[in-house]
Order: sequence, then structure tokens, then C-alpha cells
Amino acid sequence: MKILLILLLGLRTLCAQAEIVINDDRGTAVKLAAPAQRIVSLAPHITEVLFAAGAGGRIVGTVEYSDYPEAAQKIRRVGGYSRLDLEAIAALKPDLVIGWQSGNAAAHVDKLQQLGLALFVSQPDRIEDIARTLETYGRLAGTEVVAMPAAKAFRERLAALRTQYAKREPLRVFYQVWKQPLTTINGRQIISDAIRLCGGVNVFAELPALAPNVSVEAVLAANPEVIIASGMGDSRPEWLDDWRRWKQMTAVARDDLYFVPPALIQRHTPRLLEGTEIICKHLETVRAKRPR
Repeated sequence: MKILLILLLGLRTLCAQAEIVINDDRGTAVKLAAPAQRIVSLAPHITEVLFAAGAGGRIVGTVEYSDYPEAAQKIRRVGGYSRLDLEAIAALKPDLVIGWQSGNAAAHVDKLQQLGLALFVSQPDRIEDIARTLETYGRLAGTEVVAMPAAKAFRERLAALRTQYAKREPLRVFYQVWKQPLTTINGRQIISDAIRLCGGVNVFAELPALAPNVSVEAVLAANPEVIIASGMGDSRPEWLDDWRRWKQMTAVARDDLYFVPPALIQRHTPRLLEGTEIICKHLETVRAKRPR
């Protein structure tokens, strides 16, 4: 009888240790009885970070444009991040769904919650949040042996960049996401954090929306010294050169129109540091050309 009690107590202790309770970026407690084995990712960047955290093999469903790493392209699709197929998600019987607060429709997030699915909602707004997200996904999936070293390496590389580009002369930067509608970012968006690291000042940082639409007149009035664009693919968008007609703008007068591949700067993943390095190098080029 005594041995049986010891065994039961041991099993209870193991179960208690296996339970995972983590607050998501909404401040909501997410509880898992054990590390997740069937994960549905609701954004391309979430998929990429899960792979970086060693949990790529646990993903049973993801959304369109989840194309990195290559293995992600073979995962079943459950719609796009802004138009989810809720029935397809439920049919996969996930033990964890990871959503994107500013990208997934609030109504879809609420419905998934109502279905009783374990839902972790993520919103990394600063570069350092990526390291924290790596660690969190590692804990949720039980892959800390991969996630923790990845987070450590990310923090070390970020710290080196901060040291390298500290106290640089500030430059007024306009970041263009798209042409029609003319879209930029505000100061709370993670790309703006990358610009700040490099010594840039986002000319539309004070706008309330994360990705606000602006007018050509507003850009001209801001008179940026640098224009950086991303677009949709790996090639410089043709519309970036449309600004050349406005020769009175400082960025045009000095020929400071630059491109950063969107996969390296518009996704909240470890590769964002590569995009940040590109921005920093562009701004160093601008500083070298500045009149003295």
C-alpha cells in the first residue's frame, strides 16, 4: 500500500510538472497539459519562428505565404492570416493554435477561443521580443534545447548591432510598405524599431495606426532624407523610383532611395536582423554623402 501511494504521488508530481501555463501577449493565461504536439500557426512569421525554435515538425497547419524554411511549404494550408478557414483549423484537432494579434481578424480569434482550442496570441513589437518569442515557443512545444540557444544567439547578435550603430547622426526616414494605397509604418511597428537602432527617425512615427495610409503631400511635407521600400518580392519595386519626379525632396535630390527584401524586414523572425543590417548599411551610405 505504501509503495502504491508513493507511485501515485510520483505520477501526480510528474503531471504537475508537465502542465505548461504561459501568459500570451494579451496577458491571457494559456494552459497546456503537456508540450504541444499538433500546432496550427496563423501567420507566416509564426511558422518561421516555430521552426527556429525547433518546433517545425509539430506544425500540422499554417497559412498562405508560409514559405520559410523550405519545409514550411509542405504544411497544409488553413487559409490566409487575414481570412482563416476556421473549419479546417478545427478539423486538424490542434492542441495549440498560435495567432497574430495585429494580423488575424479579431472575430476569428474570438471564434477559435469559443471552440475551446488552446490559443496563444503573439504580438512582437520590438526586435528583442523575437528572442522572447523563441523561448516561449520552445516552452510551449517542449523544444527548449533548440529554442534557448537560438534566443541567446539572437540577443548577442542584436547587442552587437546596437553597439556598432550607437550614437550615429540621426536621419529622417520614410519607410514605404506599398504604393497603392501609399502605406507606411508608425513608431510602434517593429520595422520602426530597426530604423531607430540604425540611427534613423521615422517621419511618421507619431501616427496612431501600425500601418497607416499617407498622402504624397504628407511625404513631401515631411521631407525625408532617406526613402526605404520593401514591396512584395525579392526585387526592388519599380514604384520606388516614382519619387524621382519630386526633385525638391532631400532623399531624391541626393539619390537616397533604397530597397530591403520584405522577407528580411517585414516578418517578426530571426531574419529581421539581416534586414536591420541592410538598413543600417544604407543609412551609413547616406551619412557618408551628407554635406559637411
